[in-house]
Amino acid sequence: MRGYFRKELKRKQTFNVPRVSTDSGEAFCVIRLLRVMALRACGLIICRTLSGSALKMGDEIEFLLLQTSYGKHHWTPPKGHVDPGEDDLQTALRETQEEAGLGEEHFRILEGYRKELRYMVKSQPKTVVYWLAELCDSGTSVRLSEEHQDYRWLGVEEACQLSEYKDMQEALREAHSFILNRQQPS
Repeated sequence: MRGYFRKELKRKQTFNVPRVSTDSGEAFCVIRLLRVMALRACGLIICRTLSGSALKMGDEIEFLLLQTSYGKHHWTPPKGHVDPGEDDLQTALRETQEEAGLGEEHFRILEGYRKELRYMVKSQPKTVVYWLAELCDSGTSVRLSEEHQDYRWLGVEEACQLSEYKDMQEALREAHSFILNRQQPS
């Protein structure tokens, strides 16, 4: 196990975990690595359009938000912690499948949008990376996991009101603008 985590440290170069030579020190490194990894999450901001020409009309674009069934019952797009050996996009795809029942066959990732949010959770820095995805069929059903108690498809301003956090509101507005801008004639 100890070689695996060292390889991951070298490969990803995202974690700053000190190396120690003793067995108890090795255990500390593994625990610290898992703790650091748990403070990185990835997900998808998923949108749908209500008609074929909706991408030209901002009001017809809706975003999926899920309400957690724990804590303050906050609303966010599907997201979750990066598992060992997973890259960020793999995490986003897995978490979207687990939390919303939406697999890769249900959406397409819109190239060129990637948003990284950084904030503190229980005095620890956390990074969340989002990609933007559009549902292929706006009628596709959402299936919630036990981690969530409700979901809603909302226009950008309603989604911003429900999300409460400024950085998430900014990400939703940027995603909305990105969709509109990529559809305008050059």
